[in-house]
Amino acid sequence: METKLARITELAKNNSDMTFTSLAHLLNSEYLMQCHHQLPNRKAPGVKGTTKMTYEQNLEENIEDLVLRMKQKSYCPSPAKRVYIPKDEKGKKRPLGIPEHEDKIVQKGMAPILNAIYENDFLDCSFGFRPQRNCHDALKVLNVYIEKRPVSYIVDVDIKGFFDHVDHKWMMAFLRERIVDPSFLRIIARFLKGGYMEQAKHYKTESGTPQGNLISPILANVYLHYVLDLWFERHVKKRIKGQAYLVRYADDFVCCFQYQEDAYAFYDALKLRLNKFNLEVAEDKTKIISFGRFAEENHKRAGKGNPPTFDFLGFTHYCSKSKEGKFRVKRKTSKKKMASKLKRNNEWLKANRHLDMKDIVRKLSRSLQGYYNYYCITDNVTTVVKFQNAVIQQFFKWMNRRSQRKSFGWEKFRLFLMKFPLPNPRAKVNIYELRNHISYIL
Repeated sequence: METKLARITELAKNNSDMTFTSLAHLLNSEYLMQCHHQLPNRKAPGVKGTTKMTYEQNLEENIEDLVLRMKQKSYCPSPAKRVYIPKDEKGKKRPLGIPEHEDKIVQKGMAPILNAIYENDFLDCSFGFRPQRNCHDALKVLNVYIEKRPVSYIVDVDIKGFFDHVDHKWMMAFLRERIVDPSFLRIIARFLKGGYMEQAKHYKTESGTPQGNLISPILANVYLHYVLDLWFERHVKKRIKGQAYLVRYADDFVCCFQYQEDAYAFYDALKLRLNKFNLEVAEDKTKIISFGRFAEENHKRAGKGNPPTFDFLGFTHYCSKSKEGKFRVKRKTSKKKMASKLKRNNEWLKANRHLDMKDIVRKLSRSLQGYYNYYCITDNVTTVVKFQNAVIQQFFKWMNRRSQRKSFGWEKFRLFLMKFPLPNPRAKVNIYELRNHISYIL
């Protein structure tokens, strides 16, 4: 299958106008068997409760039946099981759709095919859910734009409920720009229309692509590639006076402008552009701010202090200085993200305080290490230390509520942590180190 995917990639790269007429046949028994084995073992089951283990009890028969139904055009994905996960510290929850195991197999097979076609089409401004790109790469490129380019204004945009409002007709129209295999497109359309189950009731989905679906990330990128990225590159940049830059990670994006009038003109045009494709700007979460080295000087001259800040990918970006007194963009964990993580951590400690303390330390250590890997970026270690201290305070609090008697004083607790230490934060990501496959953008 790797050879076939490489061939698709080569064809897509060499001919940007080429349409692919025969893709569904790639979803054969051998390939789908591989997809089944690649899926994680302990993922939550869908509405029918089928796990990976139960599915593989009759694996060959199940896969053969699945392939036959796809060939006969009778394969219909089951509705996704709707669950909710915490979204922020205020208790808001984000809906997730958990597909049936069989549907996960099909999606697992389709995602690499879609990636092979579209990866070479996607523009350099897009970083989310793409091979060899991540959030840190997006932050590094944005940092260069603000520090090294003539940027004085930031348009920080939030699309209102993007994944719930993807227009299915437009989605299929965008896919047909590259794919004209009716069988392959039919499967995608059925995934989009599959609906979801919540409290034993089936709900249809007339718009949107469910988060939790294995092909949702690539479909989201395709949608915004046509709606936003190409439009920004081919139309916005040609109609403004100064320079402009776009950095997008999935549906989260920031636009940088040299001139204020360009920033406001873009924002007005963006609202119209998104409305055309059934999307809407969340105006209460979207702002245009003065930001950058020139903005800092202007604010100081006007006696306004430092320019305002903006949040992107979990970090609050603010204007500052280097040790040499030169302008620098610095970033720290956003208060919203830190509060949300601390709330979830507190709830976990409360629910699991009965566990052996060494087990709690092991689980806390893994959680902290994952947090450090993302947030321990240049200039942010001090903020992460504050987070670590807050976690230790929570740990101490709940260990003293394991029974009616107080278990620990601070001194005894400190000795315990010396014997079973939690990991300490240290810088993991240098904002100025650009990986080779990203540096060409600049």
